Amino acid sequence: MNVPALQRLLAELRQYGISDENVLAAIGAVDRERFVSAPFAERAWENTALPISFGQTISQPLVVAAMTEALRVGPRMKVLEIGTGSGYQTAVLSRLFRRVYTIERHKPLLAEAEARFKELRLHNITTRVGDGWQGWPEPGQIPFARILV
Repeated sequence: MNVPALQRLLAELRQYGISDENVLAAIGAVDRERFVSAPFAERAWENTALPISFGQTISQPLVVAAMTEALRVGPRMKVLEIGTGSGYQTAVLSRLFRRVYTIERHKPLLAEAEARFKELRLHNITTRVGDGWQGWPEPGQIPFARILV
């Protein structure tokens, strides 16, 4: 992890009004470099969206922070995320929520994200391939305290 670049990013997020220290700590704990494609690794800590497979992007850190902060997290909550993508937002959420449920429509993207979760030992994430418009396929898991789209 590029600590100076991470510190610059966290300072920039604070300048943009992100004030929840738990959200900032979660972003600081997730190595964004592991979630970007190799050609973009040196840009991983920039406050910008970057391309991933299937015409998708890894969200800009400010967007991740603002969306996460807007959830007003409680540690015993479970959250549903629609659109796993690279898994970066999911990994940030996993640091804050008791359980994270995430749906991705592109099976290869989800497989890559699952491998990252395993490598990072993030065990509170449950994944599914599917259409997020259909919601979570197993009714036994609802209701969710929060939903992120």
